[in-house]
Amino acid sequence: MFKTIAATAFALALGLAQASAADKLTVLLDWYVNPDHAPLVVAQEKGFFKAHGLDVELVAPADPSAPPRLVAAGQAEIAVSYQPSLYLSVKEGLPLVRFGTLISTPLTALVVLKDGPIKSLADLKGKTVGYSVAGLEDALLGTMLASAGLKPTDVTMINVNFALSPALVSGKVDAVIGAYRNFELTQIKLEGKEGVAFFPEEHGVPVFDELIYVAHKDKIGDPRLKAFLAAVEDATIYVLNHPQEAWELFVKANPKLDDELNRTAWTDTLRRFAHAPAALDAGRYERLGAFMKSHGLIDKVEPVSTYAPALP
Repeated sequence: MFKTIAATAFALALGLAQASAADKLTVLLDWYVNPDHAPLVVAQEKGFFKAHGLDVELVAPADPSAPPRLVAAGQAEIAVSYQPSLYLSVKEGLPLVRFGTLISTPLTALVVLKDGPIKSLADLKGKTVGYSVAGLEDALLGTMLASAGLKPTDVTMINVNFALSPALVSGKVDAVIGAYRNFELTQIKLEGKEGVAFFPEEHGVPVFDELIYVAHKDKIGDPRLKAFLAAVEDATIYVLNHPQEAWELFVKANPKLDDELNRTAWTDTLRRFAHAPAALDAGRYERLGAFMKSHGLIDKVEPVSTYAPALP
């Protein structure tokens, strides 16, 4: 009798341990923690992940390019990535898919100084443009220039690494491409200047999701992914309904971010979060795929289901 009870208790404990382990999720961020990640941090701090049966660990990467590859290799369940990057990952043969959206509008922009010589895109002729990462930024800039009747050869591109704002403020370049409209404009203001942003989606570039959630394609049926999106949606609604309370949770978890730059970025980012993280605009994925192929970034456009299959 005792052995039977002990065995039953052991099996129950083992089952509970396995269930607990199955509910754990590692989420790799795209960059260091910042207001772009508000729904994730609030879901953690407010207990929304726990309410949906999840034990989530948020990890900021040492190398921003690593998260998708780590997920593809099975070393984490979820990575925060970029819609354009997903197409490049699929081209490379990485088994990754999008299953949700974090920020549903572009954040990247071309930025100039308000008191500088550039008042319109046409004024970029003969000027210098700083950039951080070649490839997509070349395509964005080329399309924007074309909308003003210019060619890529009409400007000189200068790699300023990730020092976009300093390069612009110091006069090293006349403009920068790839600046985040919710961060760099404030950084420039804090340095005593005022910036002006030109938005790619208003100059020929199709609208795309800036930040998305990606997982291994073989894990698309994992019920934890649905639970994760449900928790993130709860957190997003909370952030929108209670921005000040959400901010206080955010800086409680990340005290070093309680400064003017991040407070302003918080406000500027709120309206850009995906209100329904699981929702998919298939046409948006088709249009961006065609755009990337037309610029030679990918060889062919895969079906939308290859990039973003529906959750079962």
